[in-house]
Amino acid sequence: MAEHKDLPGVGAVGAGCFKEAVCINANRIYDSCSEKDCVEGMVLYFTSDAQPAVNGATGVRCRDVTLLGVDLDVDSVPFNKGFYSVDMTFYVKVDLELVGGCPCDTQASGLGIYTKKVILYGSEGNVNVFSSDNSSCGLLEPSSTSPIATVKVANPICLAHKLCDTSETRSVTVNVPNAIAAQFGASPCGFAEVCVNKIVLVTLGIFSIVSLERKVQMMIPVYDYSLPDKECLPVNDSPCEMFKRIKFPVDEFFPPRLNESGEN
Repeated sequence: MAEHKDLPGVGAVGAGCFKEAVCINANRIYDSCSEKDCVEGMVLYFTSDAQPAVNGATGVRCRDVTLLGVDLDVDSVPFNKGFYSVDMTFYVKVDLELVGGCPCDTQASGLGIYTKKVILYGSEGNVNVFSSDNSSCGLLEPSSTSPIATVKVANPICLAHKLCDTSETRSVTVNVPNAIAAQFGASPCGFAEVCVNKIVLVTLGIFSIVSLERKVQMMIPVYDYSLPDKECLPVNDSPCEMFKRIKFPVDEFFPPRLNESGEN
């Protein structure tokens, strides 16, 4: 039997003794992969309000990169039972400083779109599940046990950026979901028919972990019900008392050497 390790702040009577085996519903990961993508030449799209400032700029500086969301689509792979393709669309917001325009050094945010596909094993089986806790009125709506795709993404890193002239002025339209367009203070129409004579290209580094999981019934060992053994401490409103609990920032005054920073 595996050694039991107590969780910090959680205790249980007889926690070291196996008590019983219980059946639970949980998501089991059938397959996963990690990705380290260097996305070169990603075109940034701007709203009709921001593009004129880009057209008049002579240079750009990248200030920040934010991942706004990821669209996931799972489809079975023909003639390969149990395997599924996971199509992902990443929506990235890149905050830029435009140099040489009028007014000088203005701010603008561009939308970057990146798509990729991976194939993972998600096992077989597809039944409809009906549950009494469904909030729908009348006839219960079924839920599917087909595999669920999950992607964990670290915030992208801007590795390079440049401002390029186009060969001719052109009208650009990009389809943007409502929720993504709202992050730029615009409607999807704000990215439609934008007159472009300069474009911004960026190179981003993206770390991600993609997995396929299914909800299954599993038998697990139970030791006891967990009860917190940590008392809730009252909050002291004195700012000086709170400041005393903060550790002295030694690294800020004495930066660590290379072999102490954890870098390879």
